[in-house]
Amino acid sequence: MRELVVTENITLDGVIEAAEWFSVANAEGVDQSDLVATLSSHMATSDAVLLGRISFEEMRGYWPKQTDDTSGVTAHLNKATKYVVSSTIEDPAWENTVILRGIDELRVIKDQPGKDIVATGSIQLVHALIAADLVDEYRLFVYPVVQGTGRRLFEGATEIPVLQLVETRPFSSGVVLLRYRR
Repeated sequence: MRELVVTENITLDGVIEAAEWFSVANAEGVDQSDLVATLSSHMATSDAVLLGRISFEEMRGYWPKQTDDTSGVTAHLNKATKYVVSSTIEDPAWENTVILRGIDELRVIKDQPGKDIVATGSIQLVHALIAADLVDEYRLFVYPVVQGTGRRLFEGATEIPVLQLVETRPFSSGVVLLRYRR
């Protein structure tokens, strides 16, 4: 059985909505080699990504066009199966993309052989995955920023399963990885 892993960049106050804070760890001169190595190891354990329509369209407009990406993200995304949950997309226009009409279809996919399926961004979809009790692991890359406003990972959630901390890893950039499993 495959596992569904939610990977999010998040602020200290729980905001996952991308904004200017995301560039904190990407500032010029900040060593990101340890962070990139961790991301590479995470990519090696997955063969699929799960996205909502908006995140999918944003990523489709950016990643396939990257020609000088040394992080391995472009190669991974182009090779991985991309599951996009959408009721409106007809032609995904990105190779290896499968359109799901609802998250119920994900239950069947999780039962198939394969590596992890990683959901990232896609706030509305992730909220639905949490509510449907489909998430096996959370990988939270916590940025040393307080945003104050913005959509949060567990916003309005009342039925969060008990989570066990399985890893903490600080990076030279000030970002900290927190991994939680059900």
